[in-house]
Amino acid sequence: MRVTQMLIPTLREAPAEADVSVSHQLLLRSGMVRKVAAGVYILLPLGSRVVKKIENIIREEMDSAGGVELQLPIIQPAELWRRSGRWDLYGPEMFRLQDRHGREFCLGPTHEELITCLFAQEVNSYRQLPLLLYQIHDKYRDERRPRFGLLRGREFIMKDLYSFDKDEDGLEISYRKMYDAYNRIFSRCGLNFRAVEADSGAIGGDVSHEFMVIADQGEDQLLYCSKCNYAANAEKTPCPSDELRKAADEERPLQLAATPEARTVQDVAAYLQLSTDQVLKSLFFNIDGKLVVVLVRGDRSVNETKVLSYLGADKLEIADSEELRNNFGIPMGFAGPVGLQEKTSVTILGDTEVKYLYNAVAGANKSGYHYLNVNPGRDYQVDHYDDFRVAQEGDPCPCCGGSLQMQRGIEVGHIFKLGTRYSEAMGASFLNEKGKEIPVIMGCYGIGVTRTMAAAVEQSHDQDGIIWPSAISPFHAVIMAVDQRNQQQAGMASEIYQQLTAAGIETLYDDREERPGVKFKDADLIGCPVRVVVGKKAITDGLVEIKRRSGGEMAFRTKEKITGYLQDILADMLHKQGTKN
Repeated sequence: MRVTQMLIPTLREAPAEADVSVSHQLLLRSGMVRKVAAGVYILLPLGSRVVKKIENIIREEMDSAGGVELQLPIIQPAELWRRSGRWDLYGPEMFRLQDRHGREFCLGPTHEELITCLFAQEVNSYRQLPLLLYQIHDKYRDERRPRFGLLRGREFIMKDLYSFDKDEDGLEISYRKMYDAYNRIFSRCGLNFRAVEADSGAIGGDVSHEFMVIADQGEDQLLYCSKCNYAANAEKTPCPSDELRKAADEERPLQLAATPEARTVQDVAAYLQLSTDQVLKSLFFNIDGKLVVVLVRGDRSVNETKVLSYLGADKLEIADSEELRNNFGIPMGFAGPVGLQEKTSVTILGDTEVKYLYNAVAGANKSGYHYLNVNPGRDYQVDHYDDFRVAQEGDPCPCCGGSLQMQRGIEVGHIFKLGTRYSEAMGASFLNEKGKEIPVIMGCYGIGVTRTMAAAVEQSHDQDGIIWPSAISPFHAVIMAVDQRNQQQAGMASEIYQQLTAAGIETLYDDREERPGVKFKDADLIGCPVRVVVGKKAITDGLVEIKRRSGGEMAFRTKEKITGYLQDILADMLHKQGTKN
């Protein structure tokens, strides 16, 4: 393809609309995408080529694993979601609409309801199982704060596959097929990733794994053990429940201390010259319409996922300053558990570490004051103790006791064992070998296609632009003449372009009459694996310059040997990228 025939609007600087994420800036600058509205993007020709390559890898692996492709509609009737109980549960992230007759619909954020309804209508015997149905399609979620470009958008491309099995053993086989297929997919895409244990969230199910692309700017924290194979999302990682009770100092009398303007744990600890682990942190939440207080040590964070799971709740929001004042008369920044239950009926949850936190510091529920020497049991009561904190680097591994290490990652895939959650609600059953009607056992397996594209950029780039893994690069090579107006250089560049294209090497020919520096910068920005330059040396000595985008390795080859050389280095790249995990 010639650059003069394409739409590749590169930019020297990131536009004002670009946020802090590297992928958003570089995808805009390289002419891969353009923003239409918050969280909504056009895939320009180069970006579309990348997405199609990711889709093709996914499609090959899904088909190889026994998946059958179909296409489900984007618009879904509300009654299906009401039958599953998720119409209200999904909340404001769902795009809702009505047709001219007032019937309610949504733009599909996911397709569990629709695919389960299809199964209920079309499948009735165990002889039709197992069944693996998938699609690669647009999804819509009205994110409260769309950000990071394609990493968190309102419209995105996703692959979702649903498995239907007659029993748990069959589900385990389907789940393992997808787990292995996902490892192959992300390896073939040239990504450095980890599969980690995860929470199932609103999708449901009791077993799930996330596939995380390792990236410094990733939204998620994942913890792994270097001594064993344990790896999990930080929100899923359990913390030890059998803490060794530390020998406590003699319980000192409760004391009120002035702490003017010290509202945060760090401010309080600094003001009182204490460490943050001596401070008792009190977090107030509105959970399914009820106020709940969660206590953790000052150097810890509340794990909202664990709290929701413990309470069997659906919605959790942090209580704001107005709620604290209206319900408790407490100013923000000075809340604590002492005397709290005397003010109103409230559930207090305590992390297991809090049980052993003696002579601690806690908010006095009075502006500008904290209590010293606060002790559990004597000064406040906890309704339930459990693991309510976020695991941190250095915590013991829940499997072998080794020390956990942390990486940041971007979730690009998620697989779930759903069981019968949707099949029972939607009436998706079949007749087993004994003629008994039973609900089908389901699994759900998703990959964010456009998200994978952005994650690849987050992971692989430098100060000059994107460095695409060769398997998903828009083109394998970029070729250009240093002086396009020079007939000899332009003629040789055109010949090599045709030669490479005929050999199956996807080549972008920059045939613009532009300054060499502009074309070099654009080539680096776009990030194709190899750059081929026809300059004076090609005319005088018959040697053409070949430069690898990653590492900058440079070589010279004659026109006749360029094709073989590029085939060798591209094959080597594919081999290394496909086996890195």
